[in-house]
Amino acid sequence: MVKLNVTRNVLMGLCGLLVVHSHALADVTARVDRPSVDLNESFVLEIMVDTNIDMEPDLTVLDENFYRGQLSQLSNTSIINGQIRRSRTWTIALMAKATGKQIIPAVTVGNEKSEPVSITINEPTNAPPGEADVFITSEVDQTEAYVQSQILYRFRVYRAVATRQEGRRDPGISGAEVLIERAGDERSYESILNGRAYNVVERVLAIYPQSSGEISISPARFEARVLRDGRITGRKVFESEAHMVKVLPIPPPPTDFPDAAWLPARDVHLSEEWSRQPNEVAAGEPVTRKVTISALGQIETQIPALIPPVVDGMNVYADKPDLSRLFEAEGIRGVRRDQYAMIGVRGGPAEIPKLEVPWWDIATGEWRVASLPARTIEIDAPTEDVLLPPPTIPDTTNEAGADSAAKSSAVPDGFWKKVSQLIAGIWLLTVVAWWWSSRDQKREPREPEPPPIYQQQAKFIKAAKKAAAANDKSGVRVAIIEWGRLQWPDNAPRSVGDLAERVASPLAEELRSLSASSYSSAAGEWDGGSLAKSLRSISVLIKDSEMTTESPLPPLMPPGI
Repeated sequence: MVKLNVTRNVLMGLCGLLVVHSHALADVTARVDRPSVDLNESFVLEIMVDTNIDMEPDLTVLDENFYRGQLSQLSNTSIINGQIRRSRTWTIALMAKATGKQIIPAVTVGNEKSEPVSITINEPTNAPPGEADVFITSEVDQTEAYVQSQILYRFRVYRAVATRQEGRRDPGISGAEVLIERAGDERSYESILNGRAYNVVERVLAIYPQSSGEISISPARFEARVLRDGRITGRKVFESEAHMVKVLPIPPPPTDFPDAAWLPARDVHLSEEWSRQPNEVAAGEPVTRKVTISALGQIETQIPALIPPVVDGMNVYADKPDLSRLFEAEGIRGVRRDQYAMIGVRGGPAEIPKLEVPWWDIATGEWRVASLPARTIEIDAPTEDVLLPPPTIPDTTNEAGADSAAKSSAVPDGFWKKVSQLIAGIWLLTVVAWWWSSRDQKREPREPEPPPIYQQQAKFIKAAKKAAAANDKSGVRVAIIEWGRLQWPDNAPRSVGDLAERVASPLAEELRSLSASSYSSAAGEWDGGSLAKSLRSISVLIKDSEMTTESPLPPLMPPGI
């Protein structure tokens, strides 16, 4: 009994040590949602531990240089390759007390600390027009850009009062042809302007001009009814500033790379991964090499394809590339991963050549080269050759042995002839039975399978473009509504106006114009060319009421601070 109690105490002590050890080994990570903010703007600090523990972070270290806002937490459990991973995340809204480069000190969770995080606090740049309750601002990160390079367009909606029935319209862009991508999710934070608290919603668009010239960005719009002193106003329209951007042509390629693909970016990184150590490769055994190239300020489809290396002594087989993107403070980072299966065909050294990717640095206006160094792989030759046994040749000189072997076989004469005749007969009966069964059979016609949804949608979009180009309003309405039924089968739009609320500009505005031209008594002449052009790219709104605010938001800081 005493021995049992001792064993139990030892096990409990070991369990306690394991728990303490796991807490001590918890990795604490801290990061902010933006690297640079104004003094009167709030930002979000995120603290994450790679295990689900009961301890709380010590946030008092933040009070010296920052005002603390609301704190929230989330526990997460995920299963990756059969392994269970748990984590816990705290998010807290902060607002700096002074300008300059501020250091968010290390935050302690249990026995571990996060790394300090730096953030730049700028002087306030946005001042409200007078004492406006609602206003909107916009900006571009550069007024000169290169063809296919990224232009970041930001617009912010400031609200000091509650609003109802909000609606937003992205800016229209004219001039050079452009590609528009959403650069991350919308952000919501607090801002103090002239002592007044505003709720701010920020949206960032990445614009990629496809030709040189100039692009004109019209004002972004925000429409809403304002709730003031318990009364709601009529619908009001708020607009931001307009912008002009000059688009420069593509410069000539560098002399060392005359066939270089055009890749404008802020930075480009190359990295590689191997399925196992490349110096432990045997002839005939495959090894996988994965090469990743990432470009900040560029979408993944613009990253040029990497040419598979030619390696003497190895066969190289390229797999389908994996394309993805990340969202960072400076825009979109496109990622391309190329994977190769490499098999050594003989023993000895194999030289993998140096990989170089030239790219254009839009910050400095010059060519740069991202590279991976050359690598030599030693392929182990097979330890022994695989030989086939020599064929057996009967000894015809020994007649007695041949006679005895023939007698031991004991196979009667004509046996194999009868077997062949039986197989031939079965085959002939099979052919006759097949002919008889199919002679009078009437095959029922099969109904063709419907084409995939995306092909059906492409058909209706094509029909809508054709009708719009011909100024056929009825044809446009029929085709675009049919497309909407395929897009939202459970909640199909009933009209063109309903569909306009579910897509982004400029298509939304063109659909509203079509609806007004069809049913409004004061509608003017409708031009279908603009609608046909807007159908080149369709962006579906995921949420229709992301900015709905039921009541005025309280200020981040209590009065009197």
